[in-house]
Amino acid sequence: MSTIRSLQLPEGVRSGTLATARGPFAILEAQPARGVPHRRPALLIHGYTGSKENFLPILEPLAAAGRTVIAVDLRGQYQSPHAPGRAEYAAEAMAADVLALADAMPREGGGGVHLVGHSMGGLIVRDAVLQRATGFLSLTLLGSGPDAIGGERAAALDEVLALLDPTDGEAPDDLEQLRGLVRIAWHDQHEPQARAEGIDEHIVAFLRERALRTCPISLIVLARYLLTCPDRTSELAELVERRLPAMVVYGENDDAWPPDIQDLMARQLGAERTCIPGAAHSPAIDAPVTTASSLTQFWNAAERRQPTVHSCGRSQHQATARSC
Repeated sequence: MSTIRSLQLPEGVRSGTLATARGPFAILEAQPARGVPHRRPALLIHGYTGSKENFLPILEPLAAAGRTVIAVDLRGQYQSPHAPGRAEYAAEAMAADVLALADAMPREGGGGVHLVGHSMGGLIVRDAVLQRATGFLSLTLLGSGPDAIGGERAAALDEVLALLDPTDGEAPDDLEQLRGLVRIAWHDQHEPQARAEGIDEHIVAFLRERALRTCPISLIVLARYLLTCPDRTSELAELVERRLPAMVVYGENDDAWPPDIQDLMARQLGAERTCIPGAAHSPAIDAPVTTASSLTQFWNAAERRQPTVHSCGRSQHQATARSC
């Protein structure tokens, strides 16, 4: 299990709320420790059961390059408000939330936002830019694959659904009953596992709070999304070719989507690709220095080249490849 090593906010990082046209969202916002932001901002979207804190190790180094960086709790996750029902957690609605968040971002250094999605967040941000690419300078898929997750991760999601949604949505959702089931699962399974792995007590306490504050209905809907998500690589490749620089970043030991699958997706997208040595599914936690450096170099290059679309529909952007 890759987990956060420290919850102490570095200099220049603050917690707060970002007001959007679709409601407020809890955020961590990083600003340069010295000077003012002069580069384009970045928006970071977490994965299943994650939160803005999953990006905490890279917020300060990313902001140090001269930009505002915002990591967000998705709707229903940890400190962001919950939705009234399942429809608001559907992929299309979550993608619309990402677009609203991007619209509400500060615009120091000019227009446009760099967008990053980790794991399931990568699938959501992909859907977001396919809904509307205007306003985005680049797209990074971090430890994310082309379609539905498989292997042990899929088996774990099947267990979540067997516990929380055995009737596949045929019975009405009883929120209090669902919360009780999550509490039991945490205390009987997840907390003992965290302690067995030697995770510090203050981190265990945070993981407990996050798990119990997350909306269980979102866990149901997003688990089904992860298990059935279609492959939209060809659609995204057309967008990357026309106007949107993209990068695929993954740990060499990723156990969610295998590295060779993510590498192939990057090639099909015509995107840059970066394999992070020594990292597993969460490069921002496992290798924050390398991950932050890769993102900063990619973002700076995207800002410099600002692809110009010609009448034939092809851009000047030519993807490059890096591998571990």
